[in-house]
Amino acid sequence: MDLFWQYAALFFSAFTSATILPGTSEAALAVMVHNYPQSFWWAFWLAAFGNTLGSIVSYGMGRLLPQKYKPSGKTEACLKKYGVCGLLLAWVPFVGDALPIAAGWLRLPFAISCLMLAIGKIARYGVLMMGLSAF
Repeated sequence: MDLFWQYAALFFSAFTSATILPGTSEAALAVMVHNYPQSFWWAFWLAAFGNTLGSIVSYGMGRLLPQKYKPSGKTEACLKKYGVCGLLLAWVPFVGDALPIAAGWLRLPFAISCLMLAIGKIARYGVLMMGLSAF
């Protein structure tokens, strides 16, 4: 498979992993780095960007939800307690998918929400890449 399509598949996997759709971005990233070690940094930034963009789309979906629909109690409580800093945990499986949606629904500030999402996603993939570079 051409390297362009490998990058596209990695981006798509990272993007869908950040939404309510299933995705396996960690496995895709590991395979990419294993098969193309020269693409280490490109793969890292592409996965982080795709995952962040997926969470931003989820934020937008939450913003479009009518106020009569409420996010889950735990998710709403987390964001009310920690505010936008709670979005640093948007990488956590299952719970993390709901955080950007709830942030949009709660009308948390967009720019700072995007920043927190990006920091959390970059940290997530940074730790993963450190683990991959150890092998």
